[in-house]
Amino acid sequence: MRRFTTVISLIACAVTLQGCLAKTVVDVATTPVRIGSKAVDLATTSQSEADEKRGKALRKIDNKLDDLHDGWRKADKQCRDGKDKACEKRSRLEMSIEQAQAERDSLTRYSPPSS
Repeated sequence: MRRFTTVISLIACAVTLQGCLAKTVVDVATTPVRIGSKAVDLATTSQSEADEKRGKALRKIDNKLDDLHDGWRKADKQCRDGKDKACEKRSRLEMSIEQAQAERDSLTRYSPPSS
């Protein structure tokens, strides 16, 4: 009877270990593929990630343009009231507005995806 129990235990262990060994072999075989795909995923940007980044940059520029326009209107009013420093500030703000608009235009221009 003891011998029978030992044989059954050995058979049960053999069946159980086959599953463990098979899983280990699969894990070892697929590890390089998983590591490679993770590296590619980290190195590339998906279209949705690129769109989110572009949208965030556009919102930032739009906020900057709003602030610059507010400052320009204030400086313009002061300049028309005869304040020379306000006229200089208005000129500087005009250049900053042009630069920000050019930056915004470069983000909104269509560029086909590179292959």
